[in-house]
Amino acid sequence: MSFACKPGTRRCLRQLVPGLSAAMLRHYSLEVASPLLRTQSYVDGRWVSAPSVFPVLDPATGQELARVSDCGPTEAKLAVDAAHRAFDSWKQSTAKERSNLLRRWFDLLTLHKEDLAKLITFECGKPLRESLGEVMYSASFLEWFSEEARRVYGDIVPSPNKDRKVLILKQPVGVASIITPWNFPSAMITRKVGAALAAGCTVVVKPAEDTPLSALALAEVRGRGSGDALRSTARTHSWLSFPQLAEQAGIPAGVFNVVPSSRENTPAVGKVLCSDPQVAKISFTGSTATGKLLLRMAADTVKKASMELGGHAPFIVFDSADVDAAVGGAMASKFRNSGQTCVCSNRFLVQSGVYQRFVDKLGKAMDEQLRLGHGSEPETTQGPLINSRAAEKVVEQVSDAVSRGAKVLRGGKRLHGSFVEPTLLADVTTDMLCTREETFGPLVPVIRFDTEEEALAIANVANVGLAGYFYSQDVAQIWRVSEALDVGMVGVNEGLLSTPEAPFGGVKQSGLGSEGSKYGINEYLHLKYMCLGSLKP
Repeated sequence: MSFACKPGTRRCLRQLVPGLSAAMLRHYSLEVASPLLRTQSYVDGRWVSAPSVFPVLDPATGQELARVSDCGPTEAKLAVDAAHRAFDSWKQSTAKERSNLLRRWFDLLTLHKEDLAKLITFECGKPLRESLGEVMYSASFLEWFSEEARRVYGDIVPSPNKDRKVLILKQPVGVASIITPWNFPSAMITRKVGAALAAGCTVVVKPAEDTPLSALALAEVRGRGSGDALRSTARTHSWLSFPQLAEQAGIPAGVFNVVPSSRENTPAVGKVLCSDPQVAKISFTGSTATGKLLLRMAADTVKKASMELGGHAPFIVFDSADVDAAVGGAMASKFRNSGQTCVCSNRFLVQSGVYQRFVDKLGKAMDEQLRLGHGSEPETTQGPLINSRAAEKVVEQVSDAVSRGAKVLRGGKRLHGSFVEPTLLADVTTDMLCTREETFGPLVPVIRFDTEEEALAIANVANVGLAGYFYSQDVAQIWRVSEALDVGMVGVNEGLLSTPEAPFGGVKQSGLGSEGSKYGINEYLHLKYMCLGSLKP
């Protein structure tokens, strides 16, 4: 493992050597098409300033990237009101019309993928290659739900009475509050918003305070490009005026709103978004603790809720596994976004027969493949953690493990700022902190086990169950373990799970409901039973 730097320079070493000149730091200035770099809130089709602003920082350097409008409860309420007004007309649009507009949004994201990726790298810290992958992943949900918009089918149920017909309708629930995390600042929005808009709902998005620029860029992108292709639609549909479509190239004013806020204002904004009677639905991705708080706030008005909360994913390698494939899966699962994803493998359980071989090969792969540095450097595979608190958590877990007998085989140190060395620990036991709580960082604690029953007991002891992974070439074992793992998603001989075609969600305290797939749109619909009576037999 090393820092990725261009030959003959030390420009990446700002994280290791404090005090490098400002001239060096300018190499990392954010250069993105200016129309995509927005700093105001987006409400009712307009860019709106708040009374104050808050800074957005590059987590790799600590440099200020921009100052963004710091919305409070007043601005949040205005956004909810705008979404509520827009819902009356948006729900009347046809499924085909919504499908076409979402497809247009997908096309625009794809067109501007490089600039959107730069924003993600600078405000989130992930390598540019991963950021480009996120933009395409983000766009894929708009594409998927543009197609699913036309597949919201009801039912006709055989009636027990000859003079009645029983029909089941699916209708949009209304205004949805979308509260998203910093680790996927674009994809977590489109995975929720794509489904909501396809169903006929309107939304208010509250992005994470660390990464509001990507959310605001999505609002800008949804309004960029020529509206010529849609002008004929504007002439024939009263729910949209010609200026709106020509000006915004698609999504009508009030349908998609974004209210960024600082960490200090977030609780007050969250209270509005979760308790306002005009909001019918909340969708949140984040920690289990915060999810519980939002559910309590939403309970008074009995809102529909979907929650994608914490994970603590087991990664099990059985004796029958292809060890090389398992190492590749471990690298992909653990070190994406420097270990900062909710489905990252957190507890590595390796059976005794292949334990040493797996550890040796994984350590070698870490040496060969991982490069730390600023995400804009092409050689970088590992960026910083999002902030110093995240780095401190990893250091605390490593220190606790070592104090209880674990051995550090790779890494183990915090570097300058929020950079942490990718770390491999051996001789880990289940009493260590890193096996009892989610890490959200580049730490690989490896536990030795002897039997399948032992591995399942360790894997299922957690009170959360989002994702789980295991490697085995025993077909009977594959079926047993897949069914026995107490998680919502299982990767069998595979370290990367996510795709828009499959449902994303967990069990236990990892959340409620599913996102993506044909099931994701149901989170934004309610069933209406219609009994048509007095029919002549």
